Amino acid sequence: MTTTEIPAYITDDFFGLEDKWIETADGELTHYHELGEGTPILFLHGSGTGVTAAANWWLNLPVLSEQGRCIAIDSIGYGQSVVAPNTEYGIKEWVRHAVRVLDALGIEKTWIVGNSLGGWLAFQFAIDFPERLLGIVSMGTGGAKLTGALAGHSNPNLTEAGIRKTLELFVVDKSLVTDELVSLRYQSALNDTASDRLAEVVAARDRDRTELPLDFDVLSRLDVPVLLIHGVQDVVIPVSRTWELLNVIPNADVHIFSQCGHWSQVERAEEFNTVITQYLSARGVSRS
Repeated sequence: MTTTEIPAYITDDFFGLEDKWIETADGELTHYHELGEGTPILFLHGSGTGVTAAANWWLNLPVLSEQGRCIAIDSIGYGQSVVAPNTEYGIKEWVRHAVRVLDALGIEKTWIVGNSLGGWLAFQFAIDFPERLLGIVSMGTGGAKLTGALAGHSNPNLTEAGIRKTLELFVVDKSLVTDELVSLRYQSALNDTASDRLAEVVAARDRDRTELPLDFDVLSRLDVPVLLIHGVQDVVIPVSRTWELLNVIPNADVHIFSQCGHWSQVERAEEFNTVITQYLSARGVSRS
């Protein structure tokens, strides 16, 4: 495997997370954060403009790492992960990248906690690599049809004002969208445009909504525990998406947050962490 140089990058102190890097393929260097020990829990972020693992999970990893080994990655095409030349993007490619991370870290089976696109990936992972999966927690599961606010989500405006508008779609409480958070997301988005990769990533994601929807027939036979989480006021992915999955997946439980949008792990962070901790603990997830 060719050695790939680690970028000179440090995650902003705002997020309070240490940077780690691991080579996951020739020319591919995955940026991630890891806290805790014990049962592996892989965190997969959503696809908003300027998204990173840190910007999705900074309020959750310190708490949930008391429950298990939390690993939050920047999926290829996002954040600081370095991609190999001619890398293709899409649902299956992002799932394969997650598997490469597990392989590189020597992890045989994992829980997956996914937000939006990350939840979509979690279920595609269940379809493609069921033998590697312990269970799923998915919030505002992606892959829904491109309508309403979701259509705007597919045409990002790469300005601080545009990013603020996008982030405000994610929450009911707009005060959570601070100037500092907007600025950090904007700086990350500028990194995304360095090789015009944002357009490629968005196009691949939206292509697969039509070309690779989740196979509900396979999911109807899914035999791992699943927790679906949704905010009632989610305007990015309607709460009907969770009911759709609930009616298909035999072992799915649901937690619905009132007065909450698409960003439940941020907007209702304390309660979110409690719900996840209790759910995982009841299913044997532990630090030992």
